[in-house]
Amino acid sequence: MKADITGIGWITAAGVGRGRNHHGFALPAGRLPDYTPEKFFTEPYPNLRRMDAYSRLGVTAIALTLEDAGLDTWTEKRDIGMVVATVYGCLGADVDFYNTVIPNHGAQARPAVFSYTSANSFLGEAAIRFGLTGTNYAVAEQHPTGLAGLLAALGHLAAGDDQKIIGGVCDVGCPEIFGWPDKFPPGAVFFMLEPVGTNPRPSFGTLHSTSPGQLLFDGSPLDDLAVLVDQCLSNQAS
Repeated sequence: MKADITGIGWITAAGVGRGRNHHGFALPAGRLPDYTPEKFFTEPYPNLRRMDAYSRLGVTAIALTLEDAGLDTWTEKRDIGMVVATVYGCLGADVDFYNTVIPNHGAQARPAVFSYTSANSFLGEAAIRFGLTGTNYAVAEQHPTGLAGLLAALGHLAAGDDQKIIGGVCDVGCPEIFGWPDKFPPGAVFFMLEPVGTNPRPSFGTLHSTSPGQLLFDGSPLDDLAVLVDQCLSNQAS
């Protein structure tokens, strides 16, 4: 299956960007920048402030991706799917919720926190906010290259499950309580994938999956998400 990359959005420790409005890209370790609703949403979005950090990160990066692809406004629901790959997912929200369950034998458990104790919770929020009705789930990133979500997304396009699909990665790091080293830098990066030639906007290039699960970008093998973003931005610049 081949698909055009028609939009990119990201929030990393190096900054916030979109494919068509960027000052370079990096995916380093470090603290994520502040991404308050007023900076990225022109209409009120009070739900965003109630979300956990992982969900806020994912919804905002998806908003940037839709904007970059020219799909940020809508009047009718769209057949656009979403697949996110994650290493740590909602572990932070899980810890926060159980910290409200343990005292007083659960009498102070907070249902508002429990709403985000699923790795795909923010995809449901994004679907409601942006009118998306397609595929919607999270996958565990077994080998932290950041590419598992893209491979899965391409499979859905090939099967005809979605007209368009967003694929990418979202992580806020490992909660300190576990004491594990981070396997993947904190940040969210998403790509809008569309069948070749269906979006009038110039694409960043063509993504192709082969039968062994290998990703190719413009014919060259890929093994790292950051390399893919760099190549996309290089194509746009040229």
